[in-house]
Amino acid sequence: MQEVGKVLKLFISIKGLDKRTKRELLEVDKHGILEDKFYAKDIQRSILLSSNDSYILTQDNNITLSYGELGENILMDFNPYSLDVGTKLQIGEVILEITQACTICNHLSKIDKKLPKLLKEDRGIFAKVVKDGTIHQDSTIFMI
Repeated sequence: MQEVGKVLKLFISIKGLDKRTKRELLEVDKHGILEDKFYAKDIQRSILLSSNDSYILTQDNNITLSYGELGENILMDFNPYSLDVGTKLQIGEVILEITQACTICNHLSKIDKKLPKLLKEDRGIFAKVVKDGTIHQDSTIFMI
């Protein structure tokens, strides 16, 4: 195992709320994040991982975003965007497998019309849960 970074922030989507809700920990199983409105909807897109680098990129382009506005569940200090599909990450007891790059959604253009083009390759990546457990804020991330 190779240590690659830390979890900075954790978020879930709650039905009826437009923005992500910050959490100190996430409970996950093979269907996704418990209590998240997307739980058991699309296992290949169970968890969205984003890098703090995306927020730095938006700041450098005079776009101010709050953490969570990119739709991420896990914000990391590690940039995972170049990882291959099938790469596994361990966060605490949880093992995630990268499944696909995140596509740009229309909600980003509502924040700023430049965002979809700016973040085309830098918004995040999706992962599925391989091993259930709990992910805590500040957990260390390992590539396995």
